[in-house]
Amino acid sequence: MQGNRRIILIFSLILTLVIFGTAGYIIIGGWNFLDALYMTIISITTVGYGEVRPLSPAGRIFTMVLLTMGVGLFFYAVTSLAEYAVEGRIKGLWEKRRMEKAISSLSQHFIICGYGRIGRSIADNIYKEGHPIVVIENDPATIKDANRADFLYIEGDATQDEYLIKAGIERAKGIICVLRSDADNVYITLTSRLLNPGLLIVARAGDPRAEKRMIQAGANRVVSPYEIGARRMALAVLKPTVIEFLDLALHSSVFDIFIEEVTIDAKSAIDGLSLQDAGLRQKTGVTVLAIQKLANKMILSPDPHYILKGGDAVITLGSQKGLAEFRLLAKSNTT
Repeated sequence: MQGNRRIILIFSLILTLVIFGTAGYIIIGGWNFLDALYMTIISITTVGYGEVRPLSPAGRIFTMVLLTMGVGLFFYAVTSLAEYAVEGRIKGLWEKRRMEKAISSLSQHFIICGYGRIGRSIADNIYKEGHPIVVIENDPATIKDANRADFLYIEGDATQDEYLIKAGIERAKGIICVLRSDADNVYITLTSRLLNPGLLIVARAGDPRAEKRMIQAGANRVVSPYEIGARRMALAVLKPTVIEFLDLALHSSVFDIFIEEVTIDAKSAIDGLSLQDAGLRQKTGVTVLAIQKLANKMILSPDPHYILKGGDAVITLGSQKGLAEFRLLAKSNTT
């Protein structure tokens, strides 16, 4: 922004000098507008074609003043533009170094490939939950949006291994592939799985037929925005109360009710206890809706005698305070 103001100032000074010189020749020498403008231009640019008309002593003094001002303005413009270019390059290099240093210190972060409309919404939601984010995007204009949102970013093609490595994929917790091309998302999924076998990978599929290929490439979840949107609109008509409840539980901060996933740590206070013996409802007020086991088996409305084990992902419904207390119970005593 400061550089733009500097350029505007230079052009404003040039225009002012042209107006000043033209007006001076008209007033001092009584010249017509075209002759006065021509004499001003060749004087300022120091072309030296010669005088358009004979100059009086006053005209010569005015020309010397105009030449001095023109040469001074020329050197000011050259040095200012050179300084602007150097500052811009240094600033760009400094910003790149700062990003690389910040990203190199991250672990258990999320990488978002593509910062379009879907990518921005995903980034905002993950950031609100307190997780660090790195955006990979190759469009300079879109990168500026990510920078304004204060996200760490890598400018480059996410289908290239080097940019995934720069984003810290070996240390990342998950990657979300939301490029426009299904083929690109499949390729990123395949590469990411090779670089980090334990990575959580969620991929966007524009064509529902691409879902199978993404799963085969290593994606844990494949999301089709069009399919989800269609189902949600149908449910909004058929089961509006259900949709309203889910919105309140997932997105609303008006009511103190949330749905959350909590993973049971090994050697935690409730590891090895049954749901009944753990007394989660009595101790924290949360309700267990489902349990996801390590073998990707989902247990809905689990039996009170179900034994909680380390690695179980418990889907719970409760207040913010109750969920925080449950997370403490699920945390390992050794951490």
